Amino acid sequence: MVSAPGIGSGLDVNGIVGQLMAAERQPLIALSKQEAAYTQKLSAFGQMRGALASFQNALQGLASGGRFQALSATSSDSQVLTASAGGKAVPASYQIETTQLAQQHKLASAGYASVGDVVGSGTLTIQFGTYDSGANTFTANADKATKNITIAPAGNTLAGIRDAINAANAGVTATIVNDGSAAGNKLVLTSADSGAANSLKISVADDDGTPLDGGGLSALAYDPTAVAGSGKNLGQTAAAQDALLKIDGIAVRQSTNTVKNAIDGVTLNLAQTNAGKALTLTVSRDTKAVTDAVQAFVKAYNDASGTIRKLTAFNGPGATNGVLLGDATARTIQTQLRGLLNAPVDSGGALTTLSQIGVSFGKDGTLALDSTKLDTAIANNFDGIAALFAKAGKTTDSLVSYSAGTSKTQAGTYAVSVSQLATRGATQGSQAATLTVTAGTNDQLDLTVDGKAVSVTLAAATYASADALAAEIQSKVNGATGASGSVLVSQSGGVLSITSARYGSASQAAVTGGNGVASLLGSPVVSSGVDVAGTINGVTATGNGQTLTGAAGNASEGLALLISGGALGARGHVTFSRGYAVQIDQYLDGVLGNEGSLKARTNGIDNSIKTLDQRQEQLEARLAQIEKRYRAQFVALDAMLSSMNSTSNYLAQQLANLPGSSQGR
Repeated sequence: MVSAPGIGSGLDVNGIVGQLMAAERQPLIALSKQEAAYTQKLSAFGQMRGALASFQNALQGLASGGRFQALSATSSDSQVLTASAGGKAVPASYQIETTQLAQQHKLASAGYASVGDVVGSGTLTIQFGTYDSGANTFTANADKATKNITIAPAGNTLAGIRDAINAANAGVTATIVNDGSAAGNKLVLTSADSGAANSLKISVADDDGTPLDGGGLSALAYDPTAVAGSGKNLGQTAAAQDALLKIDGIAVRQSTNTVKNAIDGVTLNLAQTNAGKALTLTVSRDTKAVTDAVQAFVKAYNDASGTIRKLTAFNGPGATNGVLLGDATARTIQTQLRGLLNAPVDSGGALTTLSQIGVSFGKDGTLALDSTKLDTAIANNFDGIAALFAKAGKTTDSLVSYSAGTSKTQAGTYAVSVSQLATRGATQGSQAATLTVTAGTNDQLDLTVDGKAVSVTLAAATYASADALAAEIQSKVNGATGASGSVLVSQSGGVLSITSARYGSASQAAVTGGNGVASLLGSPVVSSGVDVAGTINGVTATGNGQTLTGAAGNASEGLALLISGGALGARGHVTFSRGYAVQIDQYLDGVLGNEGSLKARTNGIDNSIKTLDQRQEQLEARLAQIEKRYRAQFVALDAMLSSMNSTSNYLAQQLANLPGSSQGR
């Protein structure tokens, strides 16, 4: 039997239950509206986070200060040279004449019929230095380490030797050039660096036992002081030479065509010579770069502020207001950002506020730029603009320079005092060195360089001077230490001194043994390096090499200063400042970080939404039970009414059939 609510009695059970449930669902509807409002807020905070993150990204290039100190270098003849300026460059003009370009040393072997032809096996020893054709001497480049390259019998072909040289990263590149003749494959060796001090000398330990003849691996031997065919077996195709130029009449010699240290802060890129036709190089302040940087700052703030204003806007009665209107977190961020921009910066200079360079708030809350005021500031206080935006440090002592500051370093002016200068570890000879080095007799030195023990074997020879011997020792030691450390070897009156290139307590250049100690150094004196020591802001600072760093737990924490020399005692002051870009960047780190106010606010909203979801689930379950109960009650009522209707109809029929009834007559 099929039945449906209301069929028996005509009672609209579905309609009645539906209306009752509509009333019961009002709390659920309220919860849904509340969740929708929270979801809107969550989306709005997402928009705010994106706007603030974009603002912070825009600040990255402003916080370093580089964009505010830009200079340009313009050549009157860019075909001869181009230039760039930065760092310590100052506005000026220069007359420049280039008479010779720097050149790499190139050597070529005799020809081979095939790249697979066997050359020979053994060891190639590559040295760099200066060849004096007049005196026929080769002086090792002390700054370039000697490199040994093993040529195994399995790789003794022309192509195999090329590959072995290139794999060794020895400062030499090897290529094979075919000149088109029957035996036209030639191995060409090119010094990686240009300059006269990078001439090549290639010694060979040939497995055939004859290191100087033109057979076997010794075909690649090249001693510029030797006789051709007897140790000088490669042909020179390009001599190593320096770049020669004059800057305002001053002769300048450089090993490369990229000249970086002739004019402080200026890099010259030489392309052609212009002998007799000097060009003009003009170094000037790049005021456009500064203007662009300030405009970028203003735009970045206005973009972020505009998003926040829209989200928190009150648009009047009856209008749609911002989703975050009245939200304390949004209001606090907006107020604090504006407060940072209104507060002065202790830059240590004349510029301390944005209004001094033409940046100020308008009535609508946006930043506006007065270009005339900015141009005046650029003209009168160019360097001060960088300190207004970036992190900066200024010292009063020329031998004390600012290196860095951390997020914990507080802005301010701090007194600096030095009680100990950093030194380098060294070994000092006690007598003039013997210039003749004999294999197996006085050719070995054992050293510890910055913690690494090395042993070197010097080339057996009678050196032309103590300088040449010093260069040989330095080249061999630095080749043995690799990246772990290096030494500088010098001489005075023929007495050698070996000094670590590093400063501080980790600095070592100790000669510990070897058969060459007595003849080369006598009774040497070994000294260890020490770190710089002193105070910053009256508090003992941490020394590491030449760097003095403010100790933890005080205002100068993390402030790093480079002490290059000078007297002991009071060394003036350092002023550390955090410009607007740095302060806002640091503030936004706190706002946007995992522990920041935005994260806390959105976490709170997320938790509220989760709570509402749980309440809705509970209410839905309760409503299902209520609806079930209502439906059961009204179905029962419907059945009862149907039964009553049936009884009523039955009784009516029975009454109608009774005698005396009108229907029964």
